[in-house]
Amino acid sequence: MDLYFEMYSGIAGDMTIGALLDLGASKEKLIEAIDSLGIDGYKLVFDRSLKNGIDAYNFDVILENDNHGENHDHSHEGHDHHKHEDHDHDHSHDHHHHHDHDHDHHHHSHSHVHRNISDIEKIIKGSDVLSEKVKKDALGVFDIIGEAEAKAHGIDKNEVHFHEVGAIDSIIDIVGVTVLLEDLGVENIYFSKLFEGCGMQKCAHGYMPIPVPAVANILKDSNISLNIIDDYGEHVTPTGAAIVKYFSTGEDIKEFAIKKIGLGAGNKDFEKSTNVLRVMEIENPKKKSLILAETNIDDTTGEVLGFVMDKLMEVARDSFYTPIFMKKNRPAYKLSVLCDKERIEEVEDIIFSNTTSIGIRKIEVDRSILDRQMISIEYKGLKLFFKKVYHKDSSYIYPEYQSAKDLAEKENISIKKAFEKMRLIYGEKYEN
Repeated sequence: MDLYFEMYSGIAGDMTIGALLDLGASKEKLIEAIDSLGIDGYKLVFDRSLKNGIDAYNFDVILENDNHGENHDHSHEGHDHHKHEDHDHDHSHDHHHHHDHDHDHHHHSHSHVHRNISDIEKIIKGSDVLSEKVKKDALGVFDIIGEAEAKAHGIDKNEVHFHEVGAIDSIIDIVGVTVLLEDLGVENIYFSKLFEGCGMQKCAHGYMPIPVPAVANILKDSNISLNIIDDYGEHVTPTGAAIVKYFSTGEDIKEFAIKKIGLGAGNKDFEKSTNVLRVMEIENPKKKSLILAETNIDDTTGEVLGFVMDKLMEVARDSFYTPIFMKKNRPAYKLSVLCDKERIEEVEDIIFSNTTSIGIRKIEVDRSILDRQMISIEYKGLKLFFKKVYHKDSSYIYPEYQSAKDLAEKENISIKKAFEKMRLIYGEKYEN
């Protein structure tokens, strides 16, 4: 599946989780994944919230040594990482009624505990539920934050301390996002431009300019374009920026079909923007990913090669052999197969089970395809087929070989004459 992140009101970890859950990712898998980390002192909130009249999925992490209604300072090294400052006037509902999942182990001593990157790595790697890919992605996102914080404070990455509160929050958000992306089977993520507010952000060490230093460092040397809007307050958290940087390929998309929409609510109310992250499941109309699979075969008979090609043509878009010379000047064939991404496994099965190949090279390819249509004309009891192809303002007609062959046999003329005759038949019907 392909996703498009629309970040007109910035991005944060919890907003991303809300949007992915709204798209249909598994809440059960999320809870199971977070449970497997062996951390406590938090509650998870799953509910809906209205942002400027728009209904969005609200995912939240409430930490036990937070007093609701106070300014929450989940700073890891120097800025307010998460967006919980405004619980008192943002949410019309009382969180205490919405706890689907509690971890009540009142460890109030946590507030002075710090964790560094290697502690977080141990927690994530220690899970027996997370897949290797999820662990790699989560640690990749953390690494981006660690580097950015280290730069901001002029210290080594291993010395960056995530205050306990910020650490729990960040771990849950980042592991949560990577688990839900895996659950949805996401292949490509496209991102809109990143919109950030202006002004100052209150944090542990006083006031910081927006974007806060960690976010600015994450975006530095990346291909992510930042748009500062005239809307006071932090729209992009370090976790949000790190998610974009880690998953962004830099590829832009301007045209797509929307299949499904997920809305994740943020915890702030801004004057000029609605604090919602919209994530859409999309279909890219221009780009259907194709795979070119190739293998060299030097010890298989012609009959077998013919059989293999017949089999391949049942599942692939195209298949062909090229004569080649391999080492010691041995004549051989290169088999090339063009197929849809989702059919590559079938193609590999056919090649491995029917030939002596022990390895297949795969390249993802883009194609430029001209618009085309099939046209048929009735002529003396035959149905003659023509391919009409369009390029810019021109169109071209190509008689189909099978029809020309049928005509040549019926009228006892050469294949060359049959092609000429088909062009005349088409001209008489459509061009006069």
